[in-house]
Amino acid sequence: MVKFEFWWLLVIPFFFALGWLAARIDIKQIISESTDLPSAYFKGLHFLITNQYRKAIEAFDDAIKINNDSLELHFALGSMLRRAGQIDRAINLHIDLLEKRDLTLEQQESVKAELAQDYFKAGLYGRSEELLLTLNKEKYYQFSLNTLLEIYSKEHEWQKAIETAAELEKISGVSFRVSISHFFCEIAVNQILNKKYILAKKSLARALGESKNCTRANILLGDIYSEEKLYEEAIVCWKKIEFQQPEYLGLVAPKIIMTFQTLNKLNEGLSMLARFFEIYKLKSLLNVLYGAVLSNEGPAQAEIIARKELIQRPSLSALDQLFQAQAIGKTNKIEDIELIQQTIKNTIGDRRFYMCNQCGFKARQFHWQCPACNSWESLPSESVDIILEVK
Repeated sequence: MVKFEFWWLLVIPFFFALGWLAARIDIKQIISESTDLPSAYFKGLHFLITNQYRKAIEAFDDAIKINNDSLELHFALGSMLRRAGQIDRAINLHIDLLEKRDLTLEQQESVKAELAQDYFKAGLYGRSEELLLTLNKEKYYQFSLNTLLEIYSKEHEWQKAIETAAELEKISGVSFRVSISHFFCEIAVNQILNKKYILAKKSLARALGESKNCTRANILLGDIYSEEKLYEEAIVCWKKIEFQQPEYLGLVAPKIIMTFQTLNKLNEGLSMLARFFEIYKLKSLLNVLYGAVLSNEGPAQAEIIARKELIQRPSLSALDQLFQAQAIGKTNKIEDIELIQQTIKNTIGDRRFYMCNQCGFKARQFHWQCPACNSWESLPSESVDIILEVK
């Protein structure tokens, strides 16, 4: 049994006092550091939070004049200048830091990373790439790869994009399979334009190897076979889309009809599209089916299709098709129908868009890659009615 010593009672308050004193010193240090920050810094934060970027820039500019040694203030100002579109000022700010300051190697790396972002934002991709490739891999590797991937995508350097995305996948654990499959498709598109069909087929096979649901690869393979007059093979490729992403069938519906017409098997093509439409109810399939029936079987059959659709799923598009079939078939007053049709077309034309599900960008035409945020397959294959806000 340990013997209790009464003098321990005197030591306990002593250690308590030391702890209290240490806490007081820490608090004083924190207060001292916060009071060293210029008041302009806090004004800048307020303006930044309230999205008043011009005033925030002015405030941080004032803060730097008071405390010019702070790299963090320079970086904050540079970031705001980029966001405000004042890229030249951001570039000059960071170049001055590199040329006129005695910086440690770590600080130089930080400034170069900021400058690389400036160059990227300015569209000076070559300069940005040069800086990114020199940055320390331990600290900036993933940041560099992400930015390089954007650069290579914008400059259409698809092979470099593939290598960069593959490396990013290794170190981040995030899948880039869809992106890589589209990079191979982009390579194939260039090969198709140059009539290098064998190489294009190999590229598209690699695209499908990266992502088995790459419908774009099968669309392009079908296009190649069609160009080679191997029409049956082309149809086989396009039919595979049903088992990948059936919502994209509307993109190949016109190709399918034209190919079956070339083979003198139009009825087979119409049956195929009719089956697709019954299962998937895609507006794009209906439009192609209606147009093909109108051209080849006449307005009476087209009117049946339009009327059925109008009853089951009322829409301006179906109503327009019904009136068109009636006008051609002369089952109503042509002048009145054409007037109503024109009104409907004007209404539809102002409202139908493909809207990116990542950033909300609205496009009149379908894109595999969003023009705004560069996401792949983020635009739906079907356009939708969108009522735009009037400002």
